Amino acid sequence: GYLTESDGVYEVGLRFLDLGGYARSQERLYSVARPEMKRLAAATGEYANLLVEENGLGVFLARERGENAVSLDSYTGQSVRLHTTALGKTILAHLPHERVDEIVERHGLPRKTEHTITEREELFEVLDSIRQRECAYDCEERIKGLNCVAVPILSGETIVGSLSVSG
Repeated sequence: GYLTESDGVYEVGLRFLDLGGYARSQERLYSVARPEMKRLAAATGEYANLLVEENGLGVFLARERGENAVSLDSYTGQSVRLHTTALGKTILAHLPHERVDEIVERHGLPRKTEHTITEREELFEVLDSIRQRECAYDCEERIKGLNCVAVPILSGETIVGSLSVSG
Protein backbone atom coordinates (compact mmCIF):
# COMPACT_ATOMS: atom_id res chain seq x y z
CA GLY A 1 0.00 0.00 0.00
CA TYR A 2 3.00 2.34 0.09
CA LEU A 3 3.17 2.38 -3.72
CA THR A 4 0.47 2.13 -6.34
CA GLU A 5 1.00 1.20 -9.97
CA SER A 6 -1.07 2.16 -12.95
CA ASP A 7 0.05 1.40 -16.52
CA GLY A 8 3.66 0.98 -15.40
CA VAL A 9 3.71 4.27 -13.49
CA TYR A 10 4.38 4.07 -9.76
CA GLU A 11 3.08 6.64 -7.31
CA VAL A 12 3.17 7.10 -3.56
CA GLY A 13 0.25 5.26 -1.96
CA LEU A 14 -2.18 6.53 0.62
CA ARG A 15 -0.75 4.14 3.23
CA PHE A 16 1.75 6.93 4.03
CA LEU A 17 -1.18 8.94 5.41
CA ASP A 18 -1.45 6.41 8.22
CA LEU A 19 2.20 6.91 9.16
CA GLY A 20 1.90 10.70 8.93
CA GLY A 21 -1.24 10.71 11.03
CA TYR A 22 0.45 8.59 13.66
CA ALA A 23 3.57 10.80 13.72
CA ARG A 24 1.43 13.92 14.10
CA SER A 25 -0.65 12.39 16.89
CA GLN A 26 2.58 11.81 18.86
CA GLU A 27 3.28 15.57 18.88
CA ARG A 28 1.83 17.00 22.10
CA LEU A 29 1.83 20.46 20.51
CA TYR A 30 -0.68 19.26 17.92
CA SER A 31 -3.31 18.23 20.47
CA VAL A 32 -2.79 21.38 22.56
CA ALA A 33 -2.85 23.82 19.64
CA ARG A 34 -5.67 22.31 17.56
CA PRO A 35 -8.62 23.75 19.55
CA GLU A 36 -6.99 27.19 19.60
CA MET A 37 -6.39 27.00 15.86
CA LYS A 38 -10.04 26.20 15.24
CA ARG A 39 -11.10 29.23 17.30
CA LEU A 40 -8.58 31.46 15.52
CA ALA A 41 -9.70 30.33 12.05
CA ALA A 42 -13.36 30.84 12.98
CA ALA A 43 -12.71 34.29 14.49
CA THR A 44 -10.64 35.58 11.55
CA GLY A 45 -12.22 33.66 8.70
CA GLU A 46 -8.69 32.92 7.47
CA TYR A 47 -6.23 30.03 7.68
CA ALA A 48 -4.63 29.27 11.04
CA ASN A 49 -1.33 27.42 10.61
CA LEU A 50 0.93 25.48 12.98
CA LEU A 51 4.56 24.99 11.97
CA VAL A 52 7.41 23.13 13.66
CA GLU A 53 11.08 22.89 12.74
CA GLU A 54 12.57 19.56 11.76
CA ASN A 55 16.00 19.11 10.15
CA GLY A 56 16.24 22.84 9.45
CA LEU A 57 12.95 23.06 7.55
CA GLY A 58 9.49 24.10 8.62
CA VAL A 59 6.81 21.40 8.59
CA PHE A 60 3.11 22.29 8.64
CA LEU A 61 1.85 20.22 11.56
CA ALA A 62 -1.75 21.42 11.21
CA ARG A 63 -3.92 23.92 9.34
CA GLU A 64 -7.45 25.10 9.98
CA ARG A 65 -9.44 26.83 7.26
CA GLY A 66 -11.66 29.77 8.17
CA GLU A 67 -14.88 30.55 6.34
CA ASN A 68 -13.35 33.20 4.06
CA ALA A 69 -9.86 31.73 3.64
CA VAL A 70 -8.18 31.97 0.26
CA SER A 71 -6.93 28.83 -1.45
CA LEU A 72 -3.28 28.10 -0.71
CA ASP A 73 -0.67 25.71 -2.05
CA SER A 74 0.34 24.49 1.41
CA TYR A 75 -0.89 21.36 3.14
CA THR A 76 -0.36 19.47 6.38
CA GLY A 77 3.00 17.73 6.28
CA GLN A 78 4.49 20.07 3.69
CA SER A 79 8.04 21.29 4.29
CA VAL A 80 9.00 24.91 3.62
CA ARG A 81 12.15 26.98 3.95
CA LEU A 82 12.02 28.75 7.30
CA HIS A 83 13.20 32.13 6.00
CA THR A 84 10.27 32.39 3.56
CA THR A 85 7.41 32.43 6.08
CA ALA A 86 6.38 34.42 9.14
CA LEU A 87 6.04 31.08 10.92
CA GLY A 88 9.57 30.03 10.04
CA LYS A 89 11.13 33.40 10.83
CA THR A 90 9.47 33.29 14.24
CA ILE A 91 11.10 29.93 14.88
CA LEU A 92 14.49 31.12 13.60
CA ALA A 93 14.29 34.21 15.81
CA HIS A 94 14.06 31.99 18.89
CA LEU A 95 16.81 29.54 18.00
CA PRO A 96 20.43 30.04 19.07
CA HIS A 97 22.47 32.08 16.57
CA GLU A 98 24.70 29.05 15.89
CA ARG A 99 21.69 26.88 14.97
CA VAL A 100 20.40 29.53 12.55
CA ASP A 101 23.86 29.63 10.95
CA GLU A 102 23.76 25.83 10.54
CA ILE A 103 20.32 26.00 8.92
CA VAL A 104 21.39 28.76 6.52
CA GLU A 105 24.55 26.83 5.63
CA ARG A 106 22.59 23.65 4.97
CA HIS A 107 19.54 25.06 3.17
CA GLY A 108 20.68 28.47 1.94
CA LEU A 109 18.36 31.44 1.49
CA PRO A 110 16.80 30.78 -1.92
CA ARG A 111 14.39 33.33 -3.37
CA LYS A 112 10.70 32.36 -3.68
CA THR A 113 9.39 35.84 -4.63
CA GLU A 114 10.91 39.28 -5.09
CA HIS A 115 10.21 39.91 -1.37
CA THR A 116 12.08 36.88 0.00
CA ILE A 117 15.04 37.60 2.26
CA THR A 118 18.12 36.21 0.51
CA GLU A 119 20.98 37.87 2.44
CA ARG A 120 22.26 36.50 5.77
CA GLU A 121 22.84 39.98 7.28
CA GLU A 122 19.29 41.11 6.44
CA LEU A 123 17.88 37.88 7.89
CA PHE A 124 19.65 38.39 11.21
CA GLU A 125 18.40 42.01 11.39
CA VAL A 126 14.83 40.81 10.79
CA LEU A 127 15.21 38.07 13.43
CA ASP A 128 16.36 40.66 16.00
CA SER A 129 13.28 42.73 15.20
CA ILE A 130 11.00 39.69 15.56
CA ARG A 131 12.40 38.91 19.02
CA GLN A 132 11.72 42.50 20.12
CA ARG A 133 8.20 42.61 18.62
CA GLU A 134 7.33 39.02 19.65
CA CYS A 135 5.69 38.42 16.27
CA ALA A 136 6.72 38.07 12.62
CA TYR A 137 5.23 39.16 9.34
CA ASP A 138 5.42 37.65 5.88
CA CYS A 139 4.49 40.09 3.14
CA GLU A 140 4.47 38.02 -0.05
CA GLU A 141 7.80 36.38 0.82
CA ARG A 142 6.80 32.83 -0.16
CA ILE A 143 3.65 33.34 -2.22
CA LYS A 144 2.76 36.47 -4.17
CA GLY A 145 -0.38 38.04 -2.71
CA LEU A 146 -0.21 36.16 0.61
CA ASN A 147 0.43 37.90 3.93
CA CYS A 148 0.90 36.33 7.35
CA VAL A 149 1.40 37.23 10.97
CA ALA A 150 2.92 34.64 13.32
CA VAL A 151 3.75 34.26 16.99
CA PRO A 152 6.10 31.84 18.71
CA ILE A 153 4.96 28.94 20.85
CA LEU A 154 7.44 28.59 23.68
CA SER A 155 7.95 26.01 26.38
CA GLY A 156 9.89 28.04 28.90
CA GLU A 157 12.65 29.59 26.79
CA THR A 158 12.53 26.87 24.11
CA ILE A 159 10.75 27.41 20.80
CA VAL A 160 8.49 24.44 20.04
CA GLY A 161 6.52 25.85 17.12
CA SER A 162 4.81 28.85 15.63
CA LEU A 163 1.18 29.79 15.01
CA SER A 164 0.01 32.10 12.23
CA VAL A 165 -2.96 33.56 10.44
CA SER A 166 -2.60 33.99 6.69
CA GLY A 167 -4.72 35.66 4.09
